[in-house]
Amino acid sequence: MGDPAGVGPEIAVKALSDEEFYQVSVPVVIGEETVLRRAVNLINKNDLEINCVKEIGEAKGEYGTIDLLNLDNIEADSVNFGQVDEECGRAAIEYIKRAVALAQDDEIQAIVTGPIHKEAIVRAGFNYPGHTELLAELCGSKDYALMLVDEDFRIAHVSCHLSLKRACEEVRRDRILTVIRLGNEAVKRLGIENPKIAVAGLNPHAGEGGLFGREEIEEITPAIQLARKEGIVAEGPIPPDTIFSKTRGGQYDLAVAMYHDQGHIAMKVAGFIYDKEGGERWTSISGVNVTLGLPIIRTSVDHGVAFDQAGKGTANPQSLKQAIRLALQLNSVSP
Repeated sequence: MGDPAGVGPEIAVKALSDEEFYQVSVPVVIGEETVLRRAVNLINKNDLEINCVKEIGEAKGEYGTIDLLNLDNIEADSVNFGQVDEECGRAAIEYIKRAVALAQDDEIQAIVTGPIHKEAIVRAGFNYPGHTELLAELCGSKDYALMLVDEDFRIAHVSCHLSLKRACEEVRRDRILTVIRLGNEAVKRLGIENPKIAVAGLNPHAGEGGLFGREEIEEITPAIQLARKEGIVAEGPIPPDTIFSKTRGGQYDLAVAMYHDQGHIAMKVAGFIYDKEGGERWTSISGVNVTLGLPIIRTSVDHGVAFDQAGKGTANPQSLKQAIRLALQLNSVSP
């Protein structure tokens, strides 16, 4: 469900108001009943029923009813929309931990996570920069990466939640090769037999032959060469100012970005559309976050808690719906 003070509960209700998902799955919300009921009332979906279950097997999977595994770990009356609250951070972490345990026990086939607030979870005593690192620890995964997906536009990241200085220091051939491998396998699972992978440079003009930096020469190119020896179709380093337009246009099946904002900015410029004249709202919030390298399937919305919209009933569920669809797709091709 995500942070109870954000838009997570609202978009969960909106997404599960769509009959599409009940035709192909049994969706279960992991969260808290009073918070979810408040979300139902907020968007005037009072015809929806909430079926609280103690076990996953009790879920009805019927359109018109939201099955809820109620952890009963926070009360809606104590949650203020749009505010950082350590109790909300604690509750959100507990939802994730329960979901991972259920996936590891094969009681559920995939996890789709709502947005969490990083400051709130740190205040609650969980020192993780985001979902990705928490999930990797819970699953015992050493090699993992974040990949963003918007239909055929895909971007995997060499580093994620680091300062820019540290991110540059993490541009190392072994890590780059790991992300190329993880991305190659992920795209294969999506039905592309022999993916074409574009690898970004770190510096302007991909270093311009060493004039603007040597990372391309000393780290990125060697990683690409090693990937090719393994039979992976990898090209680069490609200048960061052109790699994403080429990938979005279909020249490549996946781009490998060197750090968080290099990839995230490209994805969100493509998928997020803000309409100021039409009522100051987001008319498109597309894109899905996928964690590569886990033994379980995990997708997520590609946006935050949107505290500025929380409690208004205007949050866009588009990214969550895409995340559910991608989780279903990945499950359909799982070993």
